[in-house]
Amino acid sequence: MNAGQLKEAFFSRFGGEARVFRAPGRVNLIGEHTDYNDGFVLPAAIGFATNVAAAGRNDRKIRAASLNFAGEYEFDLDQPNASILPGWARYVQGVGTILEREGFRLGGADLLINSDIPIGAGLSSSAALEVAVGFALTRIVGAEIDGMKLAQVGQRAEHEFAGVRSGIMDQFASVFGRDENALFLDCRSLDWSAVPVSSRFLICNTKTKHELADGEYNRRRAECERAAAFFGKTSLRDVSIEDFERSRSQMPVIEQKRARHILYENRRVLDSVQALRVGDIASFARQIDASHESLRDDFQISCRELDVMVEAARRQPGVLAARMTGGGFGGCAIALLEDDVSLDLPDAIAMEYKEETGIEPEFYECRIGGGVRELQDRRRDIIKS
Repeated sequence: MNAGQLKEAFFSRFGGEARVFRAPGRVNLIGEHTDYNDGFVLPAAIGFATNVAAAGRNDRKIRAASLNFAGEYEFDLDQPNASILPGWARYVQGVGTILEREGFRLGGADLLINSDIPIGAGLSSSAALEVAVGFALTRIVGAEIDGMKLAQVGQRAEHEFAGVRSGIMDQFASVFGRDENALFLDCRSLDWSAVPVSSRFLICNTKTKHELADGEYNRRRAECERAAAFFGKTSLRDVSIEDFERSRSQMPVIEQKRARHILYENRRVLDSVQALRVGDIASFARQIDASHESLRDDFQISCRELDVMVEAARRQPGVLAARMTGGGFGGCAIALLEDDVSLDLPDAIAMEYKEETGIEPEFYECRIGGGVRELQDRRRDIIKS
């Protein structure tokens, strides 16, 4: 559904004219679970996105509906301590509540949401919703919001209203995405730079998501904190690989595994950025493959379906490397491709995957695109860096 069609749907539902705001999902090229450990990540915004049609109201109520899910929900900005709304609406409520808490004086709004980001695929549909809603709510009252502040508001909504202690990566990528560039982010300092990426990628959706994912996400964060505490640090970012290797035999097994993944994954991100900047795709491919092995064996967040998908992709001609991407326990893998890879590649991977799992997968060409913006606005880069 394009912006014009979404405006028409908004008029049919709420009446009146709306503005439309778009925020993309993301795929993480490498750097998994390092963000909440103050580490390094290398995500990219993708072509899939969440669009929000928005118009102001004369009261302080925000009314939201979705074309993807049933239900219409309403909450009052003047009653921030009211009960949390169910499902997708809690992200909208969280963003509005936290923007107010941060000093943005919002007005009431009607919101109609439409997304083509595959739900449950690990492509950050929730972050795209948070960023699109936050941008819409501030823009329709004429307020300016700094890009990193917008990302942080979305992250806090995830923490407080969804109960997932995520890092900043997903919202950051949705805000700052750039065409044909990955985003190298230091999650401690929040310094970042664009990294040109000319390689082709295929996103491979396992079409499975195990229900334990959110609880295990928070568990991994706690395990990383215990691993850092073993070294007397508050974050694994402050632990060197040399210190880890000297002391790891004394660590509890679980904390040892978690620390090993985070410390070496940070190194893999740095090596990947260096490789991409000089066009060394073979080196980048090795980092991708090593990342999956670490996520599977040390961080233990892969699952049978992801492992089957990765191995099926790696066996195909034209695939240079593959790894799971996202939070884990289902969702997507990403495959790094040669430039002249066969158009039949998805069919070949699908055949092997379905034979092993009985599940019909989906595949998406990974188009690296721009970040949040208002559609039909001539100003392309309207988020402050």
